[in-house]
Amino acid sequence: MITRQRLLKLAVLAAIIFAAIMVYRSLGRYTWSEFTASVQAIPAGHLLTSFGFVIASYCCLTGFDWLAVRYAGHPLRYPRTAVASFTSLSIGHNVGLAALSSGAVRYRFYSRWGLSPEQVAKVIVFCGFTVAVGLQTLAAIALLSSPNGRGDMLGLSSEASVVLGIAILSLPAAYLLLCWRVRRSLVLGRWRLEPPSLRLAVGQVVVGTLNFACVAGAIHQLLLAVAQVRYLEVATAYVTSNIAALISHVPGGLGVLEATMLGLLPHAGAIGALVVFRVLYFFVPLMIGVPTLIISEAYFRRQPPRLPEQATG
Repeated sequence: MITRQRLLKLAVLAAIIFAAIMVYRSLGRYTWSEFTASVQAIPAGHLLTSFGFVIASYCCLTGFDWLAVRYAGHPLRYPRTAVASFTSLSIGHNVGLAALSSGAVRYRFYSRWGLSPEQVAKVIVFCGFTVAVGLQTLAAIALLSSPNGRGDMLGLSSEASVVLGIAILSLPAAYLLLCWRVRRSLVLGRWRLEPPSLRLAVGQVVVGTLNFACVAGAIHQLLLAVAQVRYLEVATAYVTSNIAALISHVPGGLGVLEATMLGLLPHAGAIGALVVFRVLYFFVPLMIGVPTLIISEAYFRRQPPRLPEQATG
């Protein structure tokens, strides 16, 4: 009998194979010389600006955890949440199944700092909601901000794009309304959801949107070196590709992001820019996050047991 865990592994394997096929079909349109030329065509100024946006994105991500531990009822000092957030996400972004991979790393940190398993679970769920409302808000802004609509990007008319933007924007708006008006737990089957305060919910929308806006900014700076493309076009393409990557659970969205972005922004130089983006946003943080996790494991093993940290504002 096939277990649920084995089914999950098979689903991930199928997603990886599907992503590989998409990458092959996307890259088949370009020659190796076009690819190498597009990488070499990115000037240092664009690289530095793009990396600046990457740093800003990871700073926003630390805000996810800073808000989340307050929602869980066990506030911690910012340096602690920053280390836990960066280490867990730098690894989770590359491993895939972020709720499990980054969640496991988060548990290693937060359990040592006094959070119960239930509180760590609340942190993970809260960060997941922050991702969702951030993606939704940026998608709505991109759809509504362009005077000509985004029909050329998604195959929709300008009117349909506006309607879609309003519909998407209604989701985070409804979430804020729920957090404002409902002050009791919501029971959904076996799940119990406790809406955060309106203040924390607004923080989720703001920091979540800024995070994805910074990621789109990093990609935009690299694409500008090889093509004339507007920021809103890149933001729309990135949101679409990121949703596809989240659904696929492919490690780091490998292939899914590139294939979707190339489908929406077809250009010979785009693939080189996307490869550079992957190095800056995924691999560089990973090279810092893995040693940080190893060092922290060694450090905590040498420390004597401590009493749970008292909540601080």
